[in-house]
Amino acid sequence: MSTPGVPATGNGALELPPFSLDVQALDLGNEVKAVGLELVETENREPVRGKEGAEIWSEVFPGLAGKDPYAVDFFSHIDRVREFCKSRKIEWREAAERCVVIPSPSAQELRQLFERFEGETFGIRAGSATQTADSALEGDLSGRGLDAYQQAYTRYTFCAVCQPEDGWVTVLSAELWPSEMIRRLRPAVQGFDVHIARPN
Repeated sequence: MSTPGVPATGNGALELPPFSLDVQALDLGNEVKAVGLELVETENREPVRGKEGAEIWSEVFPGLAGKDPYAVDFFSHIDRVREFCKSRKIEWREAAERCVVIPSPSAQELRQLFERFEGETFGIRAGSATQTADSALEGDLSGRGLDAYQQAYTRYTFCAVCQPEDGWVTVLSAELWPSEMIRRLRPAVQGFDVHIARPN
């Protein structure tokens, strides 16, 4: 738990923080190691969206990456991604026919991307391998979308499939298990009123 519950005035019950980040191992079969991250409003379990969701997610990924560089992968609506990056002076590169990579965005740039493309599915990968082009993976992303990560994630610290509108991220990683993710996430979201939990 990142932020402990505090006694509610008068009745002695615990009042939990307004947001919850659930971290749980997923069974995707085929020996794929995956963890689900779900960011929801604690009371009604609705996904945290908009500015608040973008701010929290933009701290989650640098926290998970630690000292590793990371990159954001888009494989759909790439004309809009290009225009957005140009207008915000965010560095990007053409990676394949239908793949745009944004290398090492700042937390502010990452927040802008999460806010603008909340309704899209996109990917984030971390690790030293992001510092050079991965033509095999990027070509695969162009053709198959984020399913391409299943064959490539072991070359990275993690590969994540982001669905911000649903408050959901699937993290594929051979290195980070749920308890290690929680350890990395606690300081990352300390500035927000977020309860980190491992649901049963």
